[in-house]
Amino acid sequence: MTFGANQTELKAPTVAEQVSETLDRDQNKSQDGHRDIKSGVREPARPSAMRESGAASTIDDTSRKVFIKTYGCQMNVYDSGRMADVLAPAGYSETDEVADADLVILNTCHIREKAAEKVYSELGRLRKLRDQKEAAGGKLLIGVAGCVAQAEGEEMVRRAPVVDLVFGPQSYHRLPELLARTSNGARGIVETDFPVEDKFDALPAAEKKKTIARGRTAFLTVQEGCDKFCAFCVVPYTRGSEFSRPVSRVLSEARTLVEGGVAEMTLLGQNVNAYHGQGTDSEDWSLGRLLHALADIQGLERLRYTTSHPRDMDDELIEAHRDIEKLMPYLHLPVQAGSDRILDAMNRQHDAATYLKLIETIRKARPDIALSSDFIVGFPGETEEDFEATLAIVDEVRYAQAYSFKYSPRPGTPAAGNGEQVPEDVKTERLARLQARIATHQLGFNKKCEGEAMRVLFDRRGKRDGQLVGRSPYLQSVYVTAPETLFGAFADVRVINGFANSLEAVLIDGKQPRSEGAHHS
Repeated sequence: MTFGANQTELKAPTVAEQVSETLDRDQNKSQDGHRDIKSGVREPARPSAMRESGAASTIDDTSRKVFIKTYGCQMNVYDSGRMADVLAPAGYSETDEVADADLVILNTCHIREKAAEKVYSELGRLRKLRDQKEAAGGKLLIGVAGCVAQAEGEEMVRRAPVVDLVFGPQSYHRLPELLARTSNGARGIVETDFPVEDKFDALPAAEKKKTIARGRTAFLTVQEGCDKFCAFCVVPYTRGSEFSRPVSRVLSEARTLVEGGVAEMTLLGQNVNAYHGQGTDSEDWSLGRLLHALADIQGLERLRYTTSHPRDMDDELIEAHRDIEKLMPYLHLPVQAGSDRILDAMNRQHDAATYLKLIETIRKARPDIALSSDFIVGFPGETEEDFEATLAIVDEVRYAQAYSFKYSPRPGTPAAGNGEQVPEDVKTERLARLQARIATHQLGFNKKCEGEAMRVLFDRRGKRDGQLVGRSPYLQSVYVTAPETLFGAFADVRVINGFANSLEAVLIDGKQPRSEGAHHS
């Protein structure tokens, strides 16, 4: 290549730059709830937890940096924030630059196809970065967390000796202890047993400034695990059986978040509407009752929850959508397929008619509710007739949005050994048809919003100068030309255009936010 007078010769990127570019590229991929983003929530301080583990005394307070790469679902985003909180008392601060890190953690997800292989590829790139650091006299620890770590266990250390730590989603509260073991020369540590103790009891509080820095929205895990054992799903094997956090702990963490400026909170659980935590009256509380208690927290403006199973959508929760103003009119309620035969093969424990009756009941309680779902195409044994039933349920419900995937086998799940696997080209063709149908309804829903006034929380900056992006009550992205003073604030807007994946709006009468809006640190 010939360079002109004003051009600079291009230099080959360093290993650190190559790794950073790859991680950043992955971090910017945003599909449905499986987004690689960061958000933190934290538990009230429990200083005794560190002392009991003995970890605090074996790790000095020298400032070190941790880079956490988050794959997958919102719960992984929550877990990544909590890992950072656990590591802070051990002297680690977060960094967005992998080249600056002393510790890199890949917090993995097992839902997507070839999830494990993608992690091993990433570890290969990190090995080069470690070699480069060691050649310069530095050090880099590498840990793998999350559901891939839980599923792979010892196999990960065998295939990727570069890994220092492998720990599952129920074990990250032990991170300081595990790191202390590496300081004594241990390598290839695997911690994937389900601990007897409740990890949430051992998680320390984050500093208030960290909560503020993470923004006005937050995730809060209230339930983990699943007892449904759908034939395609690894969650019962990687996250364990259903567990609900006590109401008092949830409320305490929620208040801490609100004190740090959080205005919108999403409650998380693999099967969140199966929540049955011990209440303040020693009785088990349902998710509906918990939502009522959270709605009483002053300063908390919005509530959401995800992900739900149709079988656990009880009357109390449906009535909460009718009665709680702070509970946003949006519900993610996966059906997965429209064919009763396939639903039975999936072990979904409901049929299409039951699901549609449930949707009807929900809409009677909250007529303006936006519905979303998950769909799997090409499940073993799926015929064209089965697939047409899925298209039919999409047309019947008219989802505001939905997430769809080709079936891919997960080792150890019942469906993985099914001999009636659908050819890949058939799955691809069906997925394209399904996504086109979903897109039609999504565009229709967004178009119906044109001319409507709605309250938006501006939590992102747009690509254009002077542009902010907010969340609508229906979880749509809303693009508005607005002053920077509205960042992190609520404001009333009027929608002028509905597009395939977003809305365009204008501020109503140029109003500034209400007094509870803009957050200042």
